Amino acid sequence: MAHIVIIGAGIGGMPCAYELREMLPKEHQITVVSAVDYFQFVPSNPWIAVGWRQREEIVLKVGPLLEKKGIAFIPSAVSAIDAPGNQLTLANGQTLAYDYLVITTGPKLSFDEVPGAGPAAHGGGGHTHSVCSVDYAEAFWRDYQEFLKNPGPIIVGAMPGASCFGPAYEFAFIVDADLRKRKLRHKVPMTYVTSEPYIGHLGLGGVGDSKSMLESELRNHDIKWITNAKTTQVEAGKLFTTQLDDQGNVLKQHELPFKLAMMLPAFKGVDPVAAVPNLCNPRGFVLIDEYQRSKAYKNIFSAGVCVAIPPVEVTPVPTGAPKTGYMIETMTSAIAHNIADELAGRPATAQGTWNAICLADMGDSGAAFVALPQIPPRNVNWFKKGKWVHLAKIAFEKYFLSKMKSGNSEPIYEKYVLKALGIVRLTDR
Repeated sequence: MAHIVIIGAGIGGMPCAYELREMLPKEHQITVVSAVDYFQFVPSNPWIAVGWRQREEIVLKVGPLLEKKGIAFIPSAVSAIDAPGNQLTLANGQTLAYDYLVITTGPKLSFDEVPGAGPAAHGGGGHTHSVCSVDYAEAFWRDYQEFLKNPGPIIVGAMPGASCFGPAYEFAFIVDADLRKRKLRHKVPMTYVTSEPYIGHLGLGGVGDSKSMLESELRNHDIKWITNAKTTQVEAGKLFTTQLDDQGNVLKQHELPFKLAMMLPAFKGVDPVAAVPNLCNPRGFVLIDEYQRSKAYKNIFSAGVCVAIPPVEVTPVPTGAPKTGYMIETMTSAIAHNIADELAGRPATAQGTWNAICLADMGDSGAAFVALPQIPPRNVNWFKKGKWVHLAKIAFEKYFLSKMKSGNSEPIYEKYVLKALGIVRLTDR
């Protein structure tokens, strides 16, 4: 009998647990360990931040869901990983031995790389918000309700080193749409401040016509922008950013006033994972081979935002490459197949498909992009916008949450999303 332990109960960890349970004989034990006792549908966090969703609509208690499928659950953070000894030490004092370890922790939000950044609730007394977690989205909503009584400038964007730009664009357009509904938009100057070298770069070197289309949308929504922005400091009501040119030289210094700011941070690997010798790169992301397996420890696999992948290209201000839902889905599916094969005495052969697919809400419209593969040149390089994307994302939210409730392990993105977008089923897996 083998014991497979999965760290993390998010968009990577939960589907991985479900698929492993479906594929493996019952004598093999599966345990999920998570610092929180709930699953949150992270793509809905921008809606939480403006009051379009309530926490209970996008959060599920995972213990009962996993136990119903015969999967053990331990609600505790991991404090240390003894990779040579195949053992975890948990924050609750428990130790947990494993035969296989699957790391799907997601990232550490590295607010401290920019002085004054991060939500005040983060503990550092910061002055910017984030929508990277449901707690932080709720913190924005609390401040936003006060803001609506006396509106002023809003800044939205991404810090140097950020890799997840889609939610920043989403949030700018969602806030714009909400303010228009409230007849307050005319009182709120908005600026999009990003480390991307140009609008629509998305950490991907652009996708299709994303540059001109997103520039047009920002203009149409009266949102100014600053690209190649190296944000250096945030004070109460003031953001300092240095705009660089394409050669990395200083073009202009900006001192931007705001009443509310949502700036996505750079990511790092979580501390107990980053501390394991030879497991990670210098930023704490897990180094994996083509089978999602650690390059140093053959019984450790990893998927999602916590794995190391190179940036698509060098940019004047550092940017990372995003790990979208479709990519994470294929990574976790590959892990499940490879562990099942190894336990059956077969070699690991399954590989994730490192392609980028995103449905981005824009309040009352939306944008969808598909980059196959993620790094150019691409077989598919596709970017479209319209109200249908807004509706598709709402439908996808409902379907994904129903999948989590039911323990369904089928591949949502490949089976449904790609078909909905009119993209042929992939054959490169």
